[in-house]
Amino acid sequence: MAEIILYSNKLSRGRAVHWLLEELQVPYRIEHLAFGEAMKVSQFRAINPMGKVPALTHGDAVVTETPAILTYLAEHFAEKGLIPPAGSSARAAFYRWMFFIAGPLEAATSATFLGWQAPERTPLGTSCQGFLGYGSLDLTLDTLDDLLQQSAYVCGNTFTAADIYLASHLAFGMRYTQAYPPRPSFTAYLDRLLQRPAKLRADAA
Repeated sequence: MAEIILYSNKLSRGRAVHWLLEELQVPYRIEHLAFGEAMKVSQFRAINPMGKVPALTHGDAVVTETPAILTYLAEHFAEKGLIPPAGSSARAAFYRWMFFIAGPLEAATSATFLGWQAPERTPLGTSCQGFLGYGSLDLTLDTLDDLLQQSAYVCGNTFTAADIYLASHLAFGMRYTQAYPPRPSFTAYLDRLLQRPAKLRADAA
């Protein structure tokens, strides 16, 4: 099997990829890079020109961006059951929520944490809430709250790589940056997922 190398930092989004690799139980190696110059050297920029982690190489394949890496690994090792079957409604839900987390949730959380306040109107005179992909933080969180009140996991009753991505984001936004207050459905979800053996192994490494 082609070697899997994860380029990461223990304080980066690469933690989610590390968790998934432990869930998959496949051989891998981690190259830990310090923030700053170590990520800007030509050898690493040949892998990710952005000079950021995480990045993953799998033989000749190079993947950057956390949701892309998670999806790539889940699809490549589909027999491990961390992505729903191709063509199913659950697979559609997987893609829907992976992009929702990468788009609205990421943007809304970052904007709130950094104190960015959008004006009511864009320079075109249109509504900023309509212009922004996430609308508002409350709308984004209400959407996730509704999802987690209806199902145990992102894609229904089965744990997938999308849950790793969502749990990592919720833990970051709710507990680390405290960009938004806890919600009961979020807390119950995290309390279950963050105790998974694979997550504990990744944290202890």
